[in-house]
Amino acid sequence: MQRQVGAWLSRPCAARCRAFSLVELLVVLFVIVLMTSLATLNVGDGGQQQVLESQVRELRNVAEFALEEAQMAGRDMGLVLAVDARGAQTQYLYDWRERRAEGWRSPALAREVLAPRTLPAEVELVLLLDDIPTADLLAAPLAEDAAPQVVFYASGEVAPGALEWRARDTAEVLWRLEWDLLGRMTMLPRGEVDDAYPSR
Repeated sequence: MQRQVGAWLSRPCAARCRAFSLVELLVVLFVIVLMTSLATLNVGDGGQQQVLESQVRELRNVAEFALEEAQMAGRDMGLVLAVDARGAQTQYLYDWRERRAEGWRSPALAREVLAPRTLPAEVELVLLLDDIPTADLLAAPLAEDAAPQVVFYASGEVAPGALEWRARDTAEVLWRLEWDLLGRMTMLPRGEVDDAYPSR
């Protein structure tokens, strides 16, 4: 056995070593590129879903804060939904207002919490009140006295409704945030009930 191994090792490299052909190398490289591309696409989709979920969760938390602020201050708060078509791509955004003696104005307190937010360009917002889609989103830039579509009353009540985040190209519902008369918020992925996403 040792003689056979020694004889094999004593052969020239050309006789005992076989190199990869160019075709084999190209096939391996193609497989590596393909696997990397698929992994990148999956990570990209997951990352976008996480960003969108984070935005829905943020709006839910801020809406709950606005309702508490309205009850504590005895002053109605409102959510303003708008469309900004000034740039190359149309984008949806939302902002907050509070009712004062002179009418609706930007909030005086908690401005960082109640700051305007812009959605990604691939997403559109659809407001539903009493399960009826409404098209009365305002045009950006918003006026200081812009009247909100959703009002959080100082009494602790809110007109029941929902807000849907939809894919712009397919109109598929990606997320749905709905609320009842008492302002209790529920996050629904794809607009469907899912126990993995409780309302709180």
